[in-house]
Amino acid sequence: MTGPLVFPSSIAIRLDHSSGSSFAVGMTILPRSDMRLAALWMTGAIVSFSAMAVAGRKVTAELDTFELMTYRSIISLVLVLAIAAFAGTLNQINARSIRLHTIRNLSHFAGQNMWFAAITMIPLAQVVALEFTSPIWVALLAPLFLSERLTPLRIFVAILGFIGVLVVARPDLSHIELGSLLASGAAIGFAGSAIATKRLTRHESITCILFWLALMQAVFGLVTAGWDGQITVPSVKLLPWVALVSVTGLGAHFCLTTALKHAPAVIVMPMDFARLPLVAMLGIAFFSETVDIWVFVGAAIIFGANYLNIAAEARRNRALT
Repeated sequence: MTGPLVFPSSIAIRLDHSSGSSFAVGMTILPRSDMRLAALWMTGAIVSFSAMAVAGRKVTAELDTFELMTYRSIISLVLVLAIAAFAGTLNQINARSIRLHTIRNLSHFAGQNMWFAAITMIPLAQVVALEFTSPIWVALLAPLFLSERLTPLRIFVAILGFIGVLVVARPDLSHIELGSLLASGAAIGFAGSAIATKRLTRHESITCILFWLALMQAVFGLVTAGWDGQITVPSVKLLPWVALVSVTGLGAHFCLTTALKHAPAVIVMPMDFARLPLVAMLGIAFFSETVDIWVFVGAAIIFGANYLNIAAEARRNRALT
């Protein structure tokens, strides 16, 4: 629904030997038209994720994160049902994997709440930089939940990613910044959600996955937001921002999924790095934030670790085809 660009391991690389202009990545040959379409859809994903960060910061001026998740999930549920009805895919919704849906959505709900909390405590660019560790957590956790091997490269990638986190956060051991801890926790939550999603997509449709995502998180939100017996109703002025959080969340993942249909992760993933300077500029423009150069240095290290892992997986999958 929302969150960082997460690429579970073992993503297949496309082989396309179409005639005409092409773009080569290793042994993969992509038509330039596919490259342009992938870039176009990733632009949509980057803009959507960035807009969601700004909208989320605006909304938390009145709502706590649980209330925000409640309203966002209800709006998302309405959108999912409407789109599924239009597309004729309502019959794909079933409860045969309800346990895995529950695990996935608990992980995502925890990660998303920590993410929304983090963007109110530290600069948006710092949150996004720490988000980039999600694929690293996927690589570490996949051997436990997907029966994949923990290779020396994955261990090296994890160490490199941790160094990047230290550069971004530069923690003072006498005063650990809560916002950085929450952003890092959000990355772990998103990684758990990505692993569960990978298992679900083996036998469940996107409509089914999104339906249970929206429904369960609406329930989780109502329970946690109403724990104290009071749920704040957003003001009329705030309603457009609440709607924007929902629409951009769905839109971002639709754009991302479509981009991956046109180009492999090894090409798409570097495009997401453009989200960092965009979010930094939005933080400056909307919230007068200041961005430390070390946030970009640490993000570059994290990006490098991610790219090493995805490029290695691409080579492995290419060797198997």
